[in-house]
Amino acid sequence: MGNVNPALIATQLGEFTAQYTKQGLARLQFPCTKFDPVANPIKPTTRLLDLSAKAIDAAINGTTPRTLPPLDLSSATDFQRTVWALLQSIQVGQLETYGKLAYRLNNPKATRAVGGACGANPIPILIPCHRVVGANGSLTGFSAGINWKVRLLRIEGVELPLH
Repeated sequence: MGNVNPALIATQLGEFTAQYTKQGLARLQFPCTKFDPVANPIKPTTRLLDLSAKAIDAAINGTTPRTLPPLDLSSATDFQRTVWALLQSIQVGQLETYGKLAYRLNNPKATRAVGGACGANPIPILIPCHRVVGANGSLTGFSAGINWKVRLLRIEGVELPLH
């Protein structure tokens, strides 16, 4: 299909950029972040856009989306997909440390690798990597910038600062 424009999803926090492949939502980017194209993009169906918009809307209003659009995580490693599945089990307003996630993967030495997987997450918010913090409660990094992480955690009712 070649050159397909990304979909822009308007929210009260600005326009999110969504990109889709035949498998589903492949990348979701925050308003005002540098565009990062996916391979083999397609024009999404109205249903896909609607599912995405509803899920994003729920997430930015501090609730768990009832339904996610199909997600295309095919470009990820098995380890990344495993970490992202764990991220989806962290409830709204709850926090997890990178180390605890590594421990839950039965790989306590994988703390940095867990951090790397969080940083590589192509669908932040819907795969909630913003709920992961450093061992001492530090907010560490976030792909869209630390201000977005703080904003999302506050929306979810997390008291900041954590330490």
